Amino acid sequence: MRTGVRIGIDVGKARIGVARTDFHGMLATPVETVPRSGEKDAGADLARIRSIADELDPIEFVVGLPLSMSGTETASTQDARDFAERLAASGDVPVRMVDERLTTVSAQSALHRSGRTTRSSRSVIDQVAAVILVQHALDSERASGQPPGILIDPNEGSVRD
Repeated sequence: MRTGVRIGIDVGKARIGVARTDFHGMLATPVETVPRSGEKDAGADLARIRSIADELDPIEFVVGLPLSMSGTETASTQDARDFAERLAASGDVPVRMVDERLTTVSAQSALHRSGRTTRSSRSVIDQVAAVILVQHALDSERASGQPPGILIDPNEGSVRD
């Protein structure tokens, strides 16, 4: 198991959930919810995430890859890939994409069990989904001995294993 902080990113249409791990890769915790940039403030979301990375000095970003339950692409898949490619091209921290099926559903379920409603928890749901995503990546690496998911090639703009 590699040591070092990982930053989990749950990309949504309106918000981006951000989580982090501890240095030893044991535990994931929420960081914040970053508003998604629009045309007016293009790149502000990426700039905020880079700022978080500057503070935490991560060994990698783990970005959720939204797939359908059958494993096929969804309407959000290309959006997440585009964001991951922009993130990879914006600096020197490696970016990996990891299957995120059910992370938001799991986050909503966990918040409901704790007595919170979806309406009052929208921004927290994104952070919890990022926690679940990066914790899954840690667990996968611990079990397999290999880094999780697909590494984004910042030069090619494509993905590779």
